[in-house]
Amino acid sequence: MMWQDFVFMIGSGLSVVFLGPTLANASARVPLGTSIPSMTIGYVYTLTFLTLGMTFSALGTFTAGTMWALITMFRSPPARRFMRATGLDLLGSDLRRWLARRRPGRSVATQYVRFDGGQDDQSPRQGHVNTAD
Repeated sequence: MMWQDFVFMIGSGLSVVFLGPTLANASARVPLGTSIPSMTIGYVYTLTFLTLGMTFSALGTFTAGTMWALITMFRSPPARRFMRATGLDLLGSDLRRWLARRRPGRSVATQYVRFDGGQDDQSPRQGHVNTAD
């Protein structure tokens, strides 16, 4: 077994961890021009690593390619339009509910990061005064 096999596997594993929030964020929009090539590269690397006998690396890149495939299906604007038009958008809702169950005590509506600077509970922030000086 080669040490390089583990290095590539760890790198692919990190990319899976970093892609997780994109898949979990219902408002994320990833262009097909990004997700499809990344998915394809992951699967091509998988085959390449298998031919070299690097099974751990192949497993890591297969997992990363699969994450990109899920992002392609659930987080690209054209795919979302297609899913709505065909009634398959329930799959995205099911994915959000499944992810929400993985975080006990949090509802689907409050588990995503808000980028507008607002708060989920709409309560005033501690220590901040909303007055104009």
